[in-house]
Amino acid sequence: MSEIKPASTKNLKLKSARAAMDLSQQELAELVGVSRQTINAIEKGDYNPTIKLCIAICKVLGKTLDQLFWEE
Repeated sequence: MSEIKPASTKNLKLKSARAAMDLSQQELAELVGVSRQTINAIEKGDYNPTIKLCIAICKVLGKTLDQLFWEE
């Protein structure tokens, strides 16, 4: 069963997916309606985003919740 990542884990999958689409943190932030600092904090594992924000990020990056936010 998949588990939600603890907030202390860096989200390298999100960073990788963002980079693969050639989006800066600022560009992704604008597309999902948050600050660049929020995207940075999620990638660093310092912030645990709401499910609503997770879904918005997934839609922009063309990924599923499992692909970006759940542990294997």
